Amino acid sequence: MTAELALPMRRDGFGPAAELGEVRDGDGVVRVDSPFGQTGYLVTRFADVRRVLGDPARFSNARARATSPLEARLSDEEAARLRAGGLLGYDPPEHSRLRRMLTPEFTVRRMRRLEPRIVEIVEAALDDVERAGKPADLVSRFALPVPSLVICELLGVPYSDRDEFQSISARLLDTSLPADERMAAQHANRDYMAGLVERAQADPGEDMLGMLVREHGSDITTDELVGICSLLLLAGHETTSNMLGLGTLALLQNPDQLALVRDDPAMIEPAVEELLRWLSIVHSVAMRMTTEEVEIAGNTIAEGELVMLSIPTANRDASFIDDPETLDITRGVGGHLAFGHGVHHCLGAPLARMEMRIAFPALLRRFPGLALADPEAQPDFRVFNAVYGLERLELTW
Repeated sequence: MTAELALPMRRDGFGPAAELGEVRDGDGVVRVDSPFGQTGYLVTRFADVRRVLGDPARFSNARARATSPLEARLSDEEAARLRAGGLLGYDPPEHSRLRRMLTPEFTVRRMRRLEPRIVEIVEAALDDVERAGKPADLVSRFALPVPSLVICELLGVPYSDRDEFQSISARLLDTSLPADERMAAQHANRDYMAGLVERAQADPGEDMLGMLVREHGSDITTDELVGICSLLLLAGHETTSNMLGLGTLALLQNPDQLALVRDDPAMIEPAVEELLRWLSIVHSVAMRMTTEEVEIAGNTIAEGELVMLSIPTANRDASFIDDPETLDITRGVGGHLAFGHGVHHCLGAPLARMEMRIAFPALLRRFPGLALADPEAQPDFRVFNAVYGLERLELTW
């Protein structure tokens, strides 16, 4: 039996489903089931989503995480270990303490040092695409390998383990799977990273994992270290890989804009920002729980209620941007919520932006005749995945 797709995850091609837009343009808030079984309020307007993201005191990540059905069957001790280090399930000041240790590693200046190596990784992946011959699946040959190798080298994860951690990630993010399977994937994810942490504690290298052990070993528990690195590995390859695949398809369907990205270096940065806004691959960021009675879009929400945030509908809100349904890379408007907002704003945003700024034009220049292998085929979207994207993208050139 096919699982029912929860409203916050429903899409129509690249954008949110029509019923989500109707909520945004109507009441702005609706009570729905989450993709994980709880019931709460879905917030859809740009200003309201931004307000919730910017107010961790009244909208708590930690309280929401404690309601996870996946953890309901665990003992308190097991649940605490599973949550440890998971920044998306923390509130200040605990969140601030852990994030402070990581922030210096993700500054724009630090990311620029990685640029030559990212260029090498992108070119090597393009070589692989060319060797494989046409048609080639862009997802498995390019979109997934590039960010996976980058985050592996940055974090200190053996790239040879990619099949293992990519398989675990896929199960973790697949909301159609039974709860037992997703819980098993959570345990497998932490078990895998625990082995790497143990090795780093015995012999810390020059990567980020080694840095955390050397510089913060006395300030962070082993369980926290496992949780932080598990999240960084998952987020570091899943999000950017889906942006590269989905973004390429979007450009192929807008050839005039594809040409600008390929031929005009000044258009690359605004193109990345517009693709981030228009695609909004994260359906709904981590849920929050109200810590007091609040009002959103004229709706009173009691204390102790779960709140979900629809990033795709917020980023296509006409009160935020003119003509929001149109992909227009020439505007390159900042301020979108694709990376979140506030204390939980995506730590890896500078890295993701750099990878895309390098990868998109490199791909389009290497293969100026890039095209869909079968223009009549329907895109194979990852419908039930918590991070939207494509299963495959067969291309020719």
